[in-house]
Amino acid sequence: MTLEVALFPCLSDNYGFLLHDAETGATAAIDTPDAREIAAQCEARGWQLTEIWNTHWHPDHAGGNVALKRRYDCIVRGPEQDAIPARDVTLSGGESFEFAGRRVEVIHTPGHTDEHIIYHIPSAELAFVGDTIFALGCGRLFEGTPEQMWESLSQIMALPEATKLYCAHEYTLSNAKFAVSVDGDNADLLAAIKDAEAKRAAGEPTVPTTVAAEKRANPFVTAGSAAELGRRRALKDKF
Repeated sequence: MTLEVALFPCLSDNYGFLLHDAETGATAAIDTPDAREIAAQCEARGWQLTEIWNTHWHPDHAGGNVALKRRYDCIVRGPEQDAIPARDVTLSGGESFEFAGRRVEVIHTPGHTDEHIIYHIPSAELAFVGDTIFALGCGRLFEGTPEQMWESLSQIMALPEATKLYCAHEYTLSNAKFAVSVDGDNADLLAAIKDAEAKRAAGEPTVPTTVAAEKRANPFVTAGSAAELGRRRALKDKF
């Protein structure tokens, strides 16, 4: 039984994700950056949207909830934050639920926002990580602290190394420019940048990345401590 992930650009630099199980027909949208585009992608594939999984409340992640729920009468799952529109099921870290016979683990990853969560499907070796971690980057600390983000990244890095990480934005090349400024001697980082440049030149996404790749190349993971992560994040904010 294989889950299919459809990845497609939304807005200026977001990605939309649809997770589909052919056997049951179950289809989940992970975040809703653009309701029209998500609906168009469902229609093009003949899929019926059955669920929405929100990682956090920002409008480019939850802004399409109401329109899609109205259209498909789907279940909306999300963290305990009042700003998640049309939420039916509230999720907290440590909980799990079933999707098409597979267990989905909910991991609380504060830092970008206080209630940010990610969705890990161990049997499929993948995780939808929202804005917590990006290829060669991490989310801006809008609501959380460096200590929280360090703990959140540590939880993601504790997942099996083969785990595919579906990040919500195409930020890799801009992240790369900053990464070289703080970790320019890292051979793994330089190799990752070359790979990302080739993908973008060919019009391909750099998402998903993997736990293994980020362990070696991501400057916020290789920072080694919450304090150094905080220093690097402050530098990145002004970069």
